[in-house]
Amino acid sequence: MRGSQVITYITSDRPPIAARIAEDAVRPLYDHLVALDAPKKIDLFIYSRGGDVSVPWRIVSMFREFCDEFNVLVPYKAHSAATLLALGADHIYMGKKAELGPIDPTLSRMNIGESAGPPQEISVEDVNSYISFMRDKANINDQNALSQVISILANNIGPLTLGTVNRQNSHIRLVARKLLTSRKEKLGEDKISSIIDTLTEKMYFHGHAIGRREAKEMELPVEFPDDSLEKMMWNLYLEYENCMKFNEPLDPIVALGQNETFHFDNIPIALIESAKKYHRFPVTVDMKKRRQVPPNPQITVNVGLNLPAGIDPVQIPQDVQQIMQQMINQVGQDVQRQTRQELIRQSPEVGVDIRNYGGKWVEAAEE
Repeated sequence: MRGSQVITYITSDRPPIAARIAEDAVRPLYDHLVALDAPKKIDLFIYSRGGDVSVPWRIVSMFREFCDEFNVLVPYKAHSAATLLALGADHIYMGKKAELGPIDPTLSRMNIGESAGPPQEISVEDVNSYISFMRDKANINDQNALSQVISILANNIGPLTLGTVNRQNSHIRLVARKLLTSRKEKLGEDKISSIIDTLTEKMYFHGHAIGRREAKEMELPVEFPDDSLEKMMWNLYLEYENCMKFNEPLDPIVALGQNETFHFDNIPIALIESAKKYHRFPVTVDMKKRRQVPPNPQITVNVGLNLPAGIDPVQIPQDVQQIMQQMINQVGQDVQRQTRQELIRQSPEVGVDIRNYGGKWVEAAEE
């Protein structure tokens, strides 16, 4: 319909095994680009909640090596790193339900003193906002007081994380600028700075959804598809939504039921597709109930054997005695194991551990 060649890149947001835009997608995307027939115009059809902010520039610069015009088609969600990717397009075609999002990055960090458990996420702008609030809203301008404010922050999230916050803040602006200046139609410096400031600082909330009219007001190169293209984009999205079961969360409680563990095979969490190639990224998912088991429970099992009346143990052959002793030892071990399992089973549930593993990009011909 658009006289272009289309590549789709879909990352799942199906709870609880969402996928992210990541560097490993660059290689299969290159295979799709090579397979295209000398295109003048390439459209990237994307659905993603975000990911690694260093990847969009790699993807956009690679796409521009293969075409004269690069556009992005957004039927629904293109948040965070996906929004960054869209900034590098000559045109962003946004449907009625399309959403972009702020590009302020989030970091995984470990609190001081923590040694276990998954790292928490912190927004770069959260750190900047905390400092701005203490300085501008709370009117803490004394240098000694500000030093104490920074000290509290460093004690809670760590000085290395603060250093990373500063680097990420600078890096995200650099990447956004490089993407915006890669377009064929050049933007003025004031417009570029305004777009970057709005997407990094002025949305105030990383989860804010930017509709197409708001994106247009920001002077992004947004186009509204006509009814035919709108319908085609949405129908294609629905195919992926159905294929990857976005609306069917893997509810651990339902999956586990009365079982302690449950196993899923071959669940796709990302797809790349074009007219000639198809890649999918399937994973294996294990779920296990987490229980509050007493620490290091001591389980002692004594198994005795009472011989029938009238049998003198001395008269039992040595080899038979050895066999009997082995059987007693085995029974003791089995009872101990079963007792431990029952102790765990009756311990209170405190959550579910979910692990996905074994994922890699697989071309359809390899399956």
